[in-house]
Amino acid sequence: MADQPQIYELNNGTVVVKITNYGCTITSLSVPDKNGKLADVVLGFDTVEPYVKGASPYFGCIVGRVANRIKNGKFTLNGTGYSLPINKPPNSLHGGFKGFDKRIWEVAEYKKGDKPSITFKYRSSDGEEGYPGDVSVTATYTLTSSMTMKLDMEAVPENKATPINLAQHTYWNLAGHNSGNILDHTIQIWASEMTPVDENTVPTGEIKPVKGTPFDFTAEKKVGLQVHEVGLGYDHNYVLGGGEEKLGLKRAAKLKDPSSSRVLNLWTNAPGMQFYTGNYVNGVVGKGGAVYNKHAGLCLETQGFPNAINQPNFPSVVVHPSSKYQHTMLFEFSVE
Repeated sequence: MADQPQIYELNNGTVVVKITNYGCTITSLSVPDKNGKLADVVLGFDTVEPYVKGASPYFGCIVGRVANRIKNGKFTLNGTGYSLPINKPPNSLHGGFKGFDKRIWEVAEYKKGDKPSITFKYRSSDGEEGYPGDVSVTATYTLTSSMTMKLDMEAVPENKATPINLAQHTYWNLAGHNSGNILDHTIQIWASEMTPVDENTVPTGEIKPVKGTPFDFTAEKKVGLQVHEVGLGYDHNYVLGGGEEKLGLKRAAKLKDPSSSRVLNLWTNAPGMQFYTGNYVNGVVGKGGAVYNKHAGLCLETQGFPNAINQPNFPSVVVHPSSKYQHTMLFEFSVE
C-alpha cells in the first residue's frame, strides 16, 4: 500500500496516462493527433507537490463524497439533519475542505500489458466532512483499447444511507494543455434539457429545454460562440439522454479540436453532466511552466444532479447499505 503520493503510468503504446493515488488524479494524458504526434491534453502539474499543497482547482481528480454544490451545506436524511463544511460560500462543494480529491488512496491493483489498468481504494469514515456512515470506494482506470480509456467508480455504504455522487474533474484541451484556450473547440452534448442555476450556481430545481438558448449543444457548436452570453462561462448541469447507447452507457458528449483534429467521445451511465469551461482558472502555473488562464480547459463531469439531495424532483443520489453506487465513464479518442 502506497501511503505516499506517487505517480503511476498506464501505457498501451498509443495512449499514455499518468495518474496519482493522491485524489485518484489524472496528471497527464497523451494522445496522437492526425499526424500521429502526441500531445498531453489535460491540465495539471508535473509533480504531486502542487496538488498536495492545494494549488489545483480540482485538476484531473475524483471528487466526492458528493460532487458539485450542496445548497448552504445542509441536507436532511431519514429525519437527521447534516451540516457540511462551507468551502465555497455559501455552499459545500465537491465533498468539503478535504474531499476524496485530497486523500491518499490505496493502490489495490496495478496491471501492465496491452490493457493496462490501476485500481485505487479509499475508505471514507462516518462523519468525514459531515457525511453519514462508512463508505468503501474503488476507482479503476483501464486502457481498454488503443485509443480508449474506461473509468469504473464504485462505492458501498457499510452502515448508513448516504448521498454519494462521484465525478471525474479532468480539464481537457485537445490541442494540448499548453495551447491556450478551448473556445475554438466544438462540442456536441446529448441533452435537450439543463438545470438552471441561482446566483450561487445551485440548480433552482427546474428542468429547462436548451432549445433557443446559448445552452443548446444538441448539434455540434463552437464552445466560444455564445460563451459570453452565460455570465462567467458555462458551469451547468445537462440532463443526458436521447443519444445512442453502447455497453449500457449513453452518449454524453463529443469534443473536437479543429487544429489537431483530435476528438473525444464520452459515454456514461450517469444522469447528468456538468459542462464547465474553466471560468475560475487564473494564472495557474502548470506542466512545463505553462500558465493556465480562464478557459484553458473544459470539464465534462458526468454526475448525479447538483444539490439533488435537496431536490426531490431530481434523480436520487442516496445510496443504502444494501446497495452499491456504480458510475462508469468511457473516453474514446480519435481523429477526424
